[in-house]
Amino acid sequence: MTAFFALATSLLWGLADFGGGLLTRRNPALTVVVVSQAIAAAVLGVIVVATGGWSEAGPRLWFAFAAGLVGPVAMLCFYKALALGPMGVVSPLATLSVAVPIGVGLVLGERPGLLQVAGIAVAVTGVVLAGGPQLRGAAVQRRTIGLTLVAALGFGTVFALIAEASTTVTGLFLALFVQRVTNVVTGGAALYASARRGGAVLPETGFPWASLPALAFVGLADVAANGTYSTAAQHGPVTVAAVLASLYPVVTALAARGFLSERLRALQAAGAGLALLGTLLLAAG
Repeated sequence: MTAFFALATSLLWGLADFGGGLLTRRNPALTVVVVSQAIAAAVLGVIVVATGGWSEAGPRLWFAFAAGLVGPVAMLCFYKALALGPMGVVSPLATLSVAVPIGVGLVLGERPGLLQVAGIAVAVTGVVLAGGPQLRGAAVQRRTIGLTLVAALGFGTVFALIAEASTTVTGLFLALFVQRVTNVVTGGAALYASARRGGAVLPETGFPWASLPALAFVGLADVAANGTYSTAAQHGPVTVAAVLASLYPVVTALAARGFLSERLRALQAAGAGLALLGTLLLAAG
């Protein structure tokens, strides 16, 4: 059961990343974040009411609120990076978010094992190689790498905060609902501020009604992935769940290759692979 739900998590996260990056190439990134999260919040609200999740309300929800403040920044940076650079590079680099929970553990007195130390070294090497240098042609833009690393930091922070926000399944639904509502409010405020400054809020053709199903899929797949990951961790070793769920960049890269015919240079592919390997070592350690 653990393997099944963890692999389902990697599939859902990988497809959500691919869909979000693809949508951002046609629509403003902030609009993609706000609309997809608004749909997810509406569905989660129904689930919370149906499961009686409100009974789990308490001080722990402040962690969900904080996650909701960080989440839009991370998603915005990630979607922009996916729009600017190869998905096969961006998505594996974003899995460095797993380093954040490990860092929290260090602050609390834990010490990494040799496997984790090796994972850090391998992942950092992957970051350097994924951004170049290239012997021929242009390297991946530094801005793309920077946005991806900021997104990874944000995602890792969200994961750590959500882990503290609930202790039960119904509590998790409530925490995710609070997080998504905060995402929408924060992202909506940023969208309004961007519009006041003359920034693009909608594509030139108007609201992307034709993209609404895809936007819904991105938001709901992200929420479903959180649910399947939680289930995987509850049914077996968290280490096994984390390692298998960390394979989601492979899904994104395969989707980009299949639908966009993306091709990576050898050095980029090696860097992306090392970043993914480092992430797996970190999770397994």
